Amino acid sequence: MNFKIRHDSENSRFETRRDGCTAEVEYRLKDGELDIIHTYVPKEIEGQGIASALVKAAYDYALANDLKPCATCAYAVVWLKRHPSYIGQA
Repeated sequence: MNFKIRHDSENSRFETRRDGCTAEVEYRLKDGELDIIHTYVPKEIEGQGIASALVKAAYDYALANDLKPCATCAYAVVWLKRHPSYIGQA
């Protein structure tokens, strides 16, 4: 499923709206890394692949900008394990 994802670089997050709800991934940049620190999807829109799409958008941005994808957020840690091609890039 495709989602319109917006990068809010001023607030260090990627977000999307669906059915009146906002889901987001927050990150921090440090030492050449993009670290996802928090993933939030409201209960009303869970189970639609939104969290995965947001994390992918953030890590695609990281790679496009020569940043190393990393994760503090538990969801993003699991996502990276499931998508090993993102590890060790940048």
